[in-house]
Amino acid sequence: MIVEVINTGTELLLGEILNTNFQYLSRHLNNMGFDVLYQTTVGDNAPRMKQSVLHALERADIIIITGGLGPTRGDITKDTIVEICGLECYLDLDTWGRIDAFFTKKGSCVPANNDKQAMIPVGAEILQNDVGTAPGLFICYQNKYLILLPGPPAEMTDMCEKQLWPLLEKKFGSQGIILSRTLHLRGIGESLTAEKIDDLIIEQSNPTIAIYARHGEILIRLTAKAETRQIAGAMLDDYEKLIRKRLPQYIYGVDDESLPAILGRKLLENKKTVAFAESCTGGLASSLVTDIPGSSEYLLGSAVTYTNEIKNRLLNVQQETLQEFGAVSRETACEMAVGARKLFTSDYGVSITGNAGPGESENKPVGLVYIAVATEKVVYCQEHYFHHSRVENKLRIALTAISMLLNKINQENDLEE
Repeated sequence: MIVEVINTGTELLLGEILNTNFQYLSRHLNNMGFDVLYQTTVGDNAPRMKQSVLHALERADIIIITGGLGPTRGDITKDTIVEICGLECYLDLDTWGRIDAFFTKKGSCVPANNDKQAMIPVGAEILQNDVGTAPGLFICYQNKYLILLPGPPAEMTDMCEKQLWPLLEKKFGSQGIILSRTLHLRGIGESLTAEKIDDLIIEQSNPTIAIYARHGEILIRLTAKAETRQIAGAMLDDYEKLIRKRLPQYIYGVDDESLPAILGRKLLENKKTVAFAESCTGGLASSLVTDIPGSSEYLLGSAVTYTNEIKNRLLNVQQETLQEFGAVSRETACEMAVGARKLFTSDYGVSITGNAGPGESENKPVGLVYIAVATEKVVYCQEHYFHHSRVENKLRIALTAISMLLNKINQENDLEE
């Protein structure tokens, strides 16, 4: 069955809040086998909302609308649906009792305008709200289905888990399964990735293949639709094998396997430890590593050495180096990596120094970064240029540093073999 999700709220159009509701709904609906083919966001404007719903009714079997079920005049979703479907409303005493109990529990009286939330369209099934006051609604209209859900994410997700998902399964039975798998690649661009698997992309039907870039890495998403999870999983296995044959050296992880997680696993396998010295990233690389449970087994410490004075005092970067080459230099990065390794007595020392932007520093261009990895015997250093916003640059730089250390560990393992 085809699903369209309509998210209401002018705040979404203004970009004031992130639309996490659609992400949650889409993932769960796809996992249940429903085809989520359309998404619409519309502001708190009755004519435009009506137009959006009417358009959705032309192309979808199920329309899920989030938001606009509150007690104020700006909450117009239910009124719009009532008008479209030509329905009358009645005061549902059970819903009113739940609203009354909600405010009583908080030690306050029910505001007069909350009776609006207890007005239920005739024939609608009520989806109970255990977190807030706005009930959800399930309405059948001209062989289509309109589902109204509250906008606050906590209320919506609770209602879906307890009410909507069981109801959809009861009414529509098994829709099969839509299963996705994401391959994470590094060290290769989007164009070359597409070129390597171009024939698979041209011939795709089921599973489908999508390539996109994110934070300096390439993602290949495989999506299969089948009757069962086992069949879909087998289909994805076959396609993953084909892609791995084309791109064996670039794929580092699958689904939620992040670079920091892979690095942690490698460090544990090799019984090695690491320490970081960060300047322009402000400790972000270390933070990403510590996002992984158990990282205390291999991350011994981290130093944010933002000024030249601290680079010298804490990491023993020589004054002569800073004066001659500057903080953003290959020479400083190497001394920082060595200093971090000695300071924390780790097997590896990783340093990051550069200019994340937006303005020039030391007459060095924005985006110029040096990353170094120090071992007991040698120091590796790479020069990079990043051309995004300051925040995006910091994340890409941190991930590049983690990737560089991972490369060095893999190279050492290959030499030992």
